[in-house]
Amino acid sequence: MTYRIILVLLVIISIVSPALADDWPQWRGPTRDGVWHEQGIIDTFRGPQLTAKWRAPIGAGYNGPTVADGRVFVMDRLTEPNDVERVLCFDARTGKPLWNYAYDCEYEGIQYEAGPRAAVTIDHDHAYAFGAMANLTCLDVTNGKPIWQKDMAKEYRSSVPTWGFAVSPLIYNHLVIVQIGGLDSACMVALDKQTGAEVWRALDDKASYSSPILITHAGKAVLLCWTGGHIAGLNPETGQVYWQIPFAPRRIIMNIADPVHYKNHVFLSAFFDGSILIKLDENALSADIVWQRAGENESKTDALHCCISTPVLMDNHIYGVDSYGELRCLDLATGTRLWESLAAVPKARWANIHIVRQADRFWLFNERGELIICRLDPQGYHEISRAQLIDPTTKQLDQRGGVCWSHPALANQCVYARNDKELICVNLTKE
Repeated sequence: MTYRIILVLLVIISIVSPALADDWPQWRGPTRDGVWHEQGIIDTFRGPQLTAKWRAPIGAGYNGPTVADGRVFVMDRLTEPNDVERVLCFDARTGKPLWNYAYDCEYEGIQYEAGPRAAVTIDHDHAYAFGAMANLTCLDVTNGKPIWQKDMAKEYRSSVPTWGFAVSPLIYNHLVIVQIGGLDSACMVALDKQTGAEVWRALDDKASYSSPILITHAGKAVLLCWTGGHIAGLNPETGQVYWQIPFAPRRIIMNIADPVHYKNHVFLSAFFDGSILIKLDENALSADIVWQRAGENESKTDALHCCISTPVLMDNHIYGVDSYGELRCLDLATGTRLWESLAAVPKARWANIHIVRQADRFWLFNERGELIICRLDPQGYHEISRAQLIDPTTKQLDQRGGVCWSHPALANQCVYARNDKELICVNLTKE
């Protein structure tokens, strides 16, 4: 009898366990909001160095890994024997290489040439990869064979942004949507995800580095796009512009962080241009500025001047990383700073922390390769535990001993992170 009970329990566990694991199938998680929903995760680290479950060698690149259906996807760049970008796929449990797809790609007019920027987006059995020179490729996730590929910069006559094309593809129903900054109202372009055929185009702006997100506004699905000149709300099915608000750069386009949607507000922050808070009309597809604040320059900042990291809005407060790594808390209603801390990352120009929220705590991955568990509230930064996850490398930035600027993926009760040499997986399951 005991044997039969144990056998039944093992069968139940084998069925239920996969359902308990969440995927991280696109940029910043399942719904692009930097929220990790899995439970049964450790409360503190067991030591100063995390032990990898597996490691896999890869080349250089800025894009973070994505995880779906037992596979991990990432991109890199090789320069020998010739210049190629690659899409790589690994077994999420073992790190075993499953396939890679390479295509010729010579970088022209790009600063910081480590490799691709945009995270691979997974949609069922298709993977969508967007390279630094705007090669958009749809691949079969099972074998890496291309289904279609388009040179978006050539087709839409786009100028290459200073730091390359960086916006992660977004899937909406039958569409794959990218920001390309093309001519003839082709800043945002939606393609049929099965064929690559154009469905719609919208906006006349140059491209930024900020990935679009989907929200619900006045009862409708709205595509939030932060371009090189505006924040706009679009109909994701047709590209119709519901509303747009100017947010032009004072010097150069350096809009990297995503728009953040919180209740009926949208928050944006840029390195040179400071912050803007927008309120969405609850009953109509319109929006207005609540406040806009910016300091004199990147060193004398006001409110928040984000570089790489996307801020978090919670309980009517804004938490984000300023231009030199200062972790700040702002009052949502006014933008007034409540506190600032340099405890999470050493001060340096563009110093970065990727922020992920899990229930009532936060996971911070800083550019030194450290993973931090903490709590954030209007009273301050409260560190719980810190450990080294992965080593900084110098191809992403050949300063301060290198950096880790790629966003990690949190899935399968693990963290997946990359530098310019390897992709690693660390188990974070609570024992």
